[in-house]
Amino acid sequence: MEKKEELIEDILQREWKMFQEVKNVGARATCQDDYSTFRIMRSSQASSWSKETLASYQQDLIEAENAGRNLLSEKYGHMMESTSPAEYANIAPLLPKIDTEATAIIEQIVPIVMEWEVELTKKYPYIIARGRPLFSKEDMPGVTSLETYLKGELKSYSTLTLKHYLTHVQKLRKENKNGSEIIMLASMKQYGFKSLEDANDTIRARSEGR
Repeated sequence: MEKKEELIEDILQREWKMFQEVKNVGARATCQDDYSTFRIMRSSQASSWSKETLASYQQDLIEAENAGRNLLSEKYGHMMESTSPAEYANIAPLLPKIDTEATAIIEQIVPIVMEWEVELTKKYPYIIARGRPLFSKEDMPGVTSLETYLKGELKSYSTLTLKHYLTHVQKLRKENKNGSEIIMLASMKQYGFKSLEDANDTIRARSEGR
């Protein structure tokens, strides 16, 4: 079985290839040419996952490639249900149907992750302020909340991967660990900060012109 680092590297390369093939309304998105940021964000998330979840998601990507599917395109498509309902109505028939079992698992995962995110807004408000709004009720054209992004991504996973991910987040919660904080710390360290406190204080000082 592959090492965790090898799994992550393989996943990143498969995702980046799919990301390059995502078709946007209008021009190509600038983020599609920013491999550095893509790598930081996706590797930070992947590094927080269990090896079982990573291996299952890697298989999702491989099976999608073999079937001519693009999981990242599907992820963004699902997000449009909240951000661009009219456009979503046109593409909805093209997206794979989410079965009832997968939907039930997603409905268990989302509240756990959102609870973590709310906790982070209290601990590191200046870091959070630089990111997405939290809840889907804040969605609008061109602005996708973290909740909507999360749901869109989860809908692109297989039922097996969702099961592994639910087990993972439930384990973290039982251990009183914040999975979103683990991801954020990995990200901030790649940006050169020593800790989340360091990042939050630095961003606050910059915002205050100090």
